[in-house]
Amino acid sequence: MNNPKTTTTSPTTTQQTPTKNNSSVNLGSLTSTQISSGLKEALTLGVTEGVKKLGVTDGFLKNEAVKILMPEKLRIIDTKLRAFGLGSLADQGVKLLNRAAEDAVTESAPIFTKAITSMTITDAKNILLGGDNSATNYLQSKTQTQLFTAFQPKVKASLGKVGADKVWNNLISKYNTLTGQAVSTDLNEYVTNETINGVFKMVAEKESGIRNNSVMRTTSILQKVFGAQDGK
Repeated sequence: MNNPKTTTTSPTTTQQTPTKNNSSVNLGSLTSTQISSGLKEALTLGVTEGVKKLGVTDGFLKNEAVKILMPEKLRIIDTKLRAFGLGSLADQGVKLLNRAAEDAVTESAPIFTKAITSMTITDAKNILLGGDNSATNYLQSKTQTQLFTAFQPKVKASLGKVGADKVWNNLISKYNTLTGQAVSTDLNEYVTNETINGVFKMVAEKESGIRNNSVMRTTSILQKVFGAQDGK
């Protein structure tokens, strides 16, 4: 019998915008330490605001940029259930994945903030002069694994809290009964990765805003550091 499993969702890095030749950009008296501090402040602000937007009812579900969909390997289940008139069960399954993310993400800010503050930025100047999401992508490359380890238990608790685990057990049981297959899945890893990736997307959006709109530079360090890259 076929026995499809869910697979680990690979981290998604945000798309970079093309960069110009930065050799002529003058960063003035900015030190690497100052640049690093500015980058970290932008990332921390992105996390704080992103988590606030995501950690409410429909924060994930109604935001198409971060909405958690049926795991790719299980989308055949969605199709089959709808064919048997069980579309509402499939919809409930997806809804509760997002409800779990909305619940769990409220506890993610300290985890992300710790990762940011403890991160050593070894190439601060080039990150500052890089693409719109260079700092976010750097953070993700350096912290994804530790974030996953720290955040996974919280997602597991949230899946149980919102009842997603029971609904999915019922959903998969009905599918197996209808098809004679023996599908099994562990949603914890999938939802953990999708939740983390959702936060990173919000951070990338904030970083891009700070880089391209001086009004969003709400502190002196953001004004000083990101003002210096305006001419790139």
